[in-house]
Amino acid sequence: MIKTVSVADKMALIGSYWQPRIVGAVNDCYVKVARLKGSFIWHHHETEDEMFLVVKGNLIIKLRDGEIQVGEGEFVIIPRGVEHLPVAEDEVQVLLLEPKTTINTGNVIGEKTVDDQWL
Repeated sequence: MIKTVSVADKMALIGSYWQPRIVGAVNDCYVKVARLKGSFIWHHHETEDEMFLVVKGNLIIKLRDGEIQVGEGEFVIIPRGVEHLPVAEDEVQVLLLEPKTTINTGNVIGEKTVDDQWL
């Protein structure tokens, strides 16, 4: 069955920051939503590119040689192998598009690593 998905409704179901949840699948990729606040961790993804689309707020992606500001309605693609640190000074809501094999913390497994879960 084909149906629409309300990103705002799905965001409202997320109770914790940095806990991406799957809301759809396109070919070999998941569409995920997440609420972010504060700093994540420095990490990279060996084999996957990662797309961040900012739905609400302003996201900073720190890189080892600078940073990228991503505003509402904008997206950025972080290529595989690029070490990055997402930072949300205030709450940010993002939609992520990434291969199904992507682990949220990339090459760093720890307390912020989460299993894929559908909303």
